Amino acid sequence: MIELKDVHKSYGQLEVIKGVSAAVSRGEVVCLIGPSGSGKSTILRCINGLESYQHGQITFEGKTVDCHHRSIVEIRTHVSMVFQRFNLFPHRTVLENVMEGPLFVKREPRREVEERSRALLERVGLAAKADNFPAQLSGGQQQRVAIARALAMQPKAILFDEPTSALDPELVGEVLAVMRSLAAEEMTMVVVTHEMGFARDVADRVLFLDGGVIVEEGPAKEVLGNPKQARTQDFLRRVIEHV
Repeated sequence: MIELKDVHKSYGQLEVIKGVSAAVSRGEVVCLIGPSGSGKSTILRCINGLESYQHGQITFEGKTVDCHHRSIVEIRTHVSMVFQRFNLFPHRTVLENVMEGPLFVKREPRREVEERSRALLERVGLAAKADNFPAQLSGGQQQRVAIARALAMQPKAILFDEPTSALDPELVGEVLAVMRSLAAEEMTMVVVTHEMGFARDVADRVLFLDGGVIVEEGPAKEVLGNPKQARTQDFLRRVIEHV
């Protein structure tokens, strides 16, 4: 469904992605792990056309992803993104935030969109908060609204950019529970995360990035349980010690 071929991305003289090639199949959950600054979030932003890239190719269902091409609007209707900082509209209610994309991007009928949006809020455990504003919610609740908003577009894939890193530890579980349920339903997901337990239990594959390249990749339990590369071993040891 998603394919990257020798992708390079630079900011001026700083090359942050240095020839990344990877593929994500339909229904697969792929977690990107690695230290800060390794290029993980930039890869997600390139997949969704939020960033340009200088060399290589990214395709979604065979269509080239190019942030400067008008086709990117259509691609984004099929690939939703959940950000670290929620990015909810503060002046709109929870329900209005969820309805925004289908109403104004896909131009779907309001009654149909509202019905689906309320069902999605029920799914993430926030039906009672439909008329609240984001500032009235906890961080975990806001992130669950962001997931409901992503699902409202009825996407074929969802990109998650460190969805729990801005949350207090006690709120992480409620967001991961929603993501686990999506994985169980075979939603195609690419997840940048520092939650190694989630990656081990839910991901089909893990890609470990460092310095803008993929250092190691493979089945989640293999990479996280028995990494072959010394750099992967060192990273995981540090992460586990920190926890």
